[in-house]
Formats: sequence, structure tokens, C-alpha cells
Amino acid sequence: MLGNSANFQGGNPDNHPVEAGIGKWFGTVHKGGVIVPILISTLLICLTFVIERFLYLAKAKGKFSGSELVRKVQYHLANKNVDAALAECDKQKGSVGNVLKAGLKKYKEMISNTELDTDQKILTIKNEIEETTALELPMMEKNLVFLSTIASVATLLGLFGTVLGMIKAFASMSNTGAPDSAQLALGISEALINTALGIGTSAVAIIMYNYFTTNIDSITYAIDESGFTLTQSFAANHK
Repeated sequence: MLGNSANFQGGNPDNHPVEAGIGKWFGTVHKGGVIVPILISTLLICLTFVIERFLYLAKAKGKFSGSELVRKVQYHLANKNVDAALAECDKQKGSVGNVLKAGLKKYKEMISNTELDTDQKILTIKNEIEETTALELPMMEKNLVFLSTIASVATLLGLFGTVLGMIKAFASMSNTGAPDSAQLALGISEALINTALGIGTSAVAIIMYNYFTTNIDSITYAIDESGFTLTQSFAANHK
């Protein structure tokens, strides 16, 4: 697409890009140097992980918010209806629902347990919640390391490509023996394409990384709230 002959004067990719239209930008990017394909690949990788994390976290949030689920479960536990609380977890279908469901099953098991005292039962419920949470959190944070790496590396790649382009532009001028401002300007614009791609890719990675971590923090807070709710409810209702 970038190397299409229509993007260059005379239909020849060896010539300068056309002077107007989208083809001018495509042609300029095409002549940006060997780092440009790497930067474009980095951008595509970034977008792939953004889409993948967006879909997963949308599923992890569930059908309704974790805070709303905690309130519903708290209401059912106050009425000593554990089965109704479990049904709410099945409806939510998110990470908070998964953790609460595991905790509620252990909660229900501890109600009929006659071997442990109340403190031991509460500790058992708490351990079950912590174990389930330890399985959920890594899945939510999966692939975020790629976004954080791209956020740092993309800018450096862009600057590296720009430096190479500037070296090439000035080397070409020195070989001709006479300064050519138009040729220099074209060479600089082609070199700066690398910077633009690098900064743009880095910006997308940083913004989406922060967006995802904020969502994960919100889910984690709801999970912590759910664990506190279960243990406090058991302590209050089953002394």
C-alpha cells in the first residue's frame, strides 16, 4: 500500500512522493528508511494486545459491576440465603463473581462444619478467597508487560530511525557537492516520519496501559471488598 506506484511522481517508487493527497504521506512513509517497517510492526503488535486486553477485561468486569454484586451478596447473606448469593455470582460472570462464588462455596461448607471454631472457619474462607484471587489477577495483568515495553521502546526506535535518516540526508548532500535545500527538506521529512510513528505508537501504548491498569485496580478493589464482606458476614451470622 505504501509503495504503490500511484504515490510517487511518474509512477516510479524511486522518484519523490507526489506533491498532494494521501499518496504524499504514504510515499513519504515508504521512503522513511528501514526502521519504518519495524515501527509499523510495533504499532500493529500494540493494537493487537490492546484489542485482546480490552476484550478480556470487558469479560472480567462481568455483566454488572463488582460493587453492585457485593451489595447484592451482602443483602442475601444478611438474610442467610447463601444459594441466592451464589446465583448472583453466576449472573455476574466476572472475576469478582468467580472469587465470590469460590468464597461462598467455602462459606456454605463452613456453616455445617463442627470441627473448627469461628476464627478457624473465617480463616479458611479468607484463604479460599486469596487462592482464587491469586488465579484471577495474573490473567487480568497478562500481556500488559508488552504494552509497557512498547511504550518505552517505540520512542527510542523512532529516534533511532530519525538519526539514521538524517545521516543519510546529509551524506547525500555532501556527495553532490552543492547544498540543495529542497533535497535536504525532503530527507528531513522522511527521517521525521520515524519520530512521528515512534511517538504515536508510544502514546497509544501508554494511554491504553494506564486505562487497563485503572480497570484492573477497580476490579481488584471489588474483589478485596467481597472478601471483607464474606468474612464479616460469617463472623456476624455464625458466631
